[in-house]
Amino acid sequence: MKHKILSTVCAVTAAFALGGCASHPTNAQIGTGVGAVAGGVVGDALFGSTLGTVGGAAAGALIGNEMGKNSDRNNRRGRR
Repeated sequence: MKHKILSTVCAVTAAFALGGCASHPTNAQIGTGVGAVAGGVVGDALFGSTLGTVGGAAAGALIGNEMGKNSDRNNRRGRR
């Protein structure tokens, strides 16, 4: 039973991952993902708990998103 559930979860995750590749992501989207991963790693290293990991991921996602938005704005200004 566990194997069937795990297989289903993997298939759904793969479908969503491939669906996310349907279009070119913006810098804000890339920054959010990279920031979340980096923040989670740093939060876990500093606090060593689930709360630290989740908090670090949330903070990293916010910071990464803002940096990406800024980069997107600068790219639009340069194209004019």
